[in-house]
Amino acid sequence: MSEPTPDIKKGLVGVYADVSTVSKVMPETNSLTYRGYAVQELCEECSFEEVAYLLWNGELPTKAQLTAFNAEVAAQRAISPALHRVIKEFPHGGHPMDAIRTAVSFMGMEDPESADVSEPATRRKAARLLAKIPTAIAAAHRASKGLEPIEPNPAHSFGENFFNLVFGKVPAPEVLKAFDVSLILYAEHTFNASTYTARLVTSTGADIHGAITAGIAALKGPLHGGANEAVMHMLKEVGGPDHAEEWLSTRFDHKALVMGFGHRVYKTGDSRVPTMTKYAEKMAEVVGDNTWMNTSRVLAAKMLKEKNIHPNLDFPAGPAYYLMGFDIPLFTPIFVAARVTGWSAHVIEQAADNRLIRPLSHYTGPEQRPVVPMNQR
Repeated sequence: MSEPTPDIKKGLVGVYADVSTVSKVMPETNSLTYRGYAVQELCEECSFEEVAYLLWNGELPTKAQLTAFNAEVAAQRAISPALHRVIKEFPHGGHPMDAIRTAVSFMGMEDPESADVSEPATRRKAARLLAKIPTAIAAAHRASKGLEPIEPNPAHSFGENFFNLVFGKVPAPEVLKAFDVSLILYAEHTFNASTYTARLVTSTGADIHGAITAGIAALKGPLHGGANEAVMHMLKEVGGPDHAEEWLSTRFDHKALVMGFGHRVYKTGDSRVPTMTKYAEKMAEVVGDNTWMNTSRVLAAKMLKEKNIHPNLDFPAGPAYYLMGFDIPLFTPIFVAARVTGWSAHVIEQAADNRLIRPLSHYTGPEQRPVVPMNQR
């Protein structure tokens, strides 16, 4: 006799799996908040480093605390000669997300506190990951182009350091501000797929390198972090604002997915979009190329009018990164460099009050049956 069918929540839609103090989407203001602060205000008033400190410590830092935090992270940016050798052996056609996933796993094997899952050790390892991930991303990117890596500069800010590691130079302040804003917006977003993955791995008693490696694997997917890359590929396929409406109509005709639109949590618009759009438009002014933002405006207007679907953060972030000069495959690794802060905050929170995450499944396969011997099949 079959069991009654339980209430299945496909995709865990509407399921509250745990409590958290890290972030929340405030329905009454449609604002994403980190530790109670609206993210749009953090973007205008704070640096990415201040937000990283906030996510890990619960409060914004004083000047002295920020100085000490920045010094701790900046001093650990270099990656080992062994990891540099491994990176040089990566296939040149491999995706940068696969490269950084592998690099983080390697860092875990090298880390002197790898087996220590206590909170103090986890916090120290989180700082090392925040410091080293940009170095590894840039080293893998340059190696794929046959270029030598650039050593990190401890005097640089997080953003200055990343640009220098990738391009060998620091851009204008307007570019750095837009980049910093993107990092803040990407730093954390409640129980999204990759964060939940990191918490699930942590719940088994695994170390933070394992949890972050798993988070990176989840983030690569085009329905999650990889969407910012897919958005830019889409914009290039459209070709310009004059072709946008016709292109979108063909997508409607075939019921095809339009990247960068819709969100599981936001139903009346992603609260991060206006801020990121503002800075993407500033990037267009700096570069002197409005093609992608004009195209985006046409697509967004038609999607809202025809389907009542709003864009999400990836929609303006894709062209913003492209206008900054980054190759499209680097977009999601940049997301990693930011989101490691949120992942780490959740790893610490999960471990502090842990219970193994182990959901049930409702079996719908064949009833129990005997095995037929080979000579009778």
